[in-house]
Amino acid sequence: MAKFLLLILFLSAAGGGYYVYAPVSLPKQPFDFVVNQGSSLTAIARQFEKDGLLDNTTLFVVLGRAMGRASQIKAGVYQLDHAVSKMELLDIITQGSSATGRMTIIEGWNFRQLRAALNAAPNLKHDTQALSDAEILQHIGAFETHPEGLFLPETYSVAAGSSDLVLLKRAYQMMQQRVQDAWQARSPDTPLQAPYQALILASIVEKETGTAKDRPMIAGVFVNRLRKHMLLQTDPTVIYGLGERFDGNLRRRDLTSDTPYNTYTRGGLPPTPIAMPGMAALNAALHPARTDALYFVARGDGSSKFSSNLTEHNRAVHQYQK
Repeated sequence: MAKFLLLILFLSAAGGGYYVYAPVSLPKQPFDFVVNQGSSLTAIARQFEKDGLLDNTTLFVVLGRAMGRASQIKAGVYQLDHAVSKMELLDIITQGSSATGRMTIIEGWNFRQLRAALNAAPNLKHDTQALSDAEILQHIGAFETHPEGLFLPETYSVAAGSSDLVLLKRAYQMMQQRVQDAWQARSPDTPLQAPYQALILASIVEKETGTAKDRPMIAGVFVNRLRKHMLLQTDPTVIYGLGERFDGNLRRRDLTSDTPYNTYTRGGLPPTPIAMPGMAALNAALHPARTDALYFVARGDGSSKFSSNLTEHNRAVHQYQK
């Protein structure tokens, strides 16, 4: 009886029930949140207010108490991929409709590898399987015409049965934001002209880096070459240009066979990224090491030997590659 009276008072105060069924505005879509073990309804409501999901914590708490749900909170990782009402939100956190898995996008993957991983993910609805790359970009609202490098390598919570398009849209939006933030903080003397060029260079740095400490130096070499209008001459771009024709063995004829991605035959950056770079590679591309190095060669242990002239470089190649 007390709960019924509380509900009547709540409905009267909240405008005849409008509050209960009016949809909340998601701060972003999809919106992920965590309910920790032992969290109170009040603490959760305050977190929702901080995140921009609720504008009145008191009414939400009163609703939960009026419905007898305040003691039924279920801990978990939750994901909202569409707007819900306050009542639905209350149902979600008290019935335990939480995300059931995680999907990780790996640094250095190309888009073909990402699509294969999405197709194999057991918790996702595979809406992208019937779509071309261009159609996927259209569905997620991307303005680019090529999908490579546009999705942030990260681990994402996955709600059971949610569309893989939702995950891709989230990864795309996150990459857009991170690239813009990194571009705003770029070194003032960078030769790069636009955020997309930073993404392209970062993808090359990602593929060329064998050990993390070499990242800024590798970026420094490529930036120096761009400044001097030298060919970048980086094997990963050639391999990307070969596509499915690459059999694991890069041959001399591949280095001389022209494609838009062959940086041995064409100057400047390739037309698109060649992989999905992580934030470390993006930051290195925009804050390269200050060095006079123009060459590097793999030592065989993951690290690279850097040289400032061709004579030194040839000696290093002979030492480490012959």
